Amino acid sequence: MSLVEYFEQLFSDYTLRTITMGTAVLGAICGMLGSFAVLRKQSLLGDAISHAALPGIALAFLITGAKDSNILLIGALISGLIGTFWIRGMTSKTHLKSDTALGLILSLFFGFGMLLLTFIQKQPNANQAGLDKYLFGQAATLVESDVRLMVIVTGICLVILLLFWKEFKILLFDADYTKTLGFNTRFIDILITFFIVLAIVLGLQTVGVVLMSAMLLAPAAAARQWTNKLSTMIVLAAIFGAFSGVVGTAISASENNLSTGPVIVLVAAVFVLFSFVFSPGRGLLFREIRFRKNRNDLQLKKTLQFMYGIAKNHEDISHPHAIRILNNFQGFTRRSLQKLEDKEWITIDGQQWSMTAEGFTEAENLYNQQKPHD
Repeated sequence: MSLVEYFEQLFSDYTLRTITMGTAVLGAICGMLGSFAVLRKQSLLGDAISHAALPGIALAFLITGAKDSNILLIGALISGLIGTFWIRGMTSKTHLKSDTALGLILSLFFGFGMLLLTFIQKQPNANQAGLDKYLFGQAATLVESDVRLMVIVTGICLVILLLFWKEFKILLFDADYTKTLGFNTRFIDILITFFIVLAIVLGLQTVGVVLMSAMLLAPAAAARQWTNKLSTMIVLAAIFGAFSGVVGTAISASENNLSTGPVIVLVAAVFVLFSFVFSPGRGLLFREIRFRKNRNDLQLKKTLQFMYGIAKNHEDISHPHAIRILNNFQGFTRRSLQKLEDKEWITIDGQQWSMTAEGFTEAENLYNQQKPHD
């Protein structure tokens, strides 16, 4: 199936429509909530929570004996929340740094989850087949009820976000000031963390434990490059996440033997790479352009100041001077002379230059700015 055929069948084919809607909604909610994780400098939290959810899935199956996705996700949610609060407890009650706590919980829970999965696979119960899909994801297993659950959770997140927008915003940028205003920072922090855990758990079936953190962080990291405004960042992150889901699903469906989850993450990574290079404010390309422009401006001003030092020794500032006397000046180039003439700071006549009144004033201002003051 080609990409064109995919989009032609998107609205008529139930399976394609369901999977695409699910990945788009998942991308949007991950982008929104991932913005808070990125701004709170908790990027590793998503990785730790996604891995911490694995034993919950295995235990939910062992207790119920059924592969009902809702029951398994509830187990993942409980396990993820336990892991999250263990991390918080380790950082607040001990001298361990947050990265150490995250690494410990990640490895401990993931190791326990893999142990349980190995135990389950060796049981004489054929019903256990397919649990490994939660490791790397399998978007093809999404059904309409899964998408409906994602939409409901996304709607709840939006409502909560709007209700507590002021509190979330203040807590992100100044937690101490939030306390002085009388807000319950602990409750707000727990609320944000809960929804981040919820978003991660919802994505396990589609993207999997291993790649879920990338789905949470990549759209937010890309959006951060384009804006300094929180609301704009959240909207952009949601758009990037949704587009990653749709495009990744389309590419996966158009090619054989391509898993949807990894392709979605790779598309999100393309958004990140593009943003890192081409965003006007922080992009590497525009940063290099600004650096070169500033360097050229500095070289131009140094040349003008050198010429000012020569011209001010004459009563007539427009007295012509030979261009060759500039040859020993390090910043001098023929191009810089042309730029100075274009700015009408000097005039060039053959092999001689003369400073204009405007150029003399500009150089004098530069000299006065650099002169030390008492």
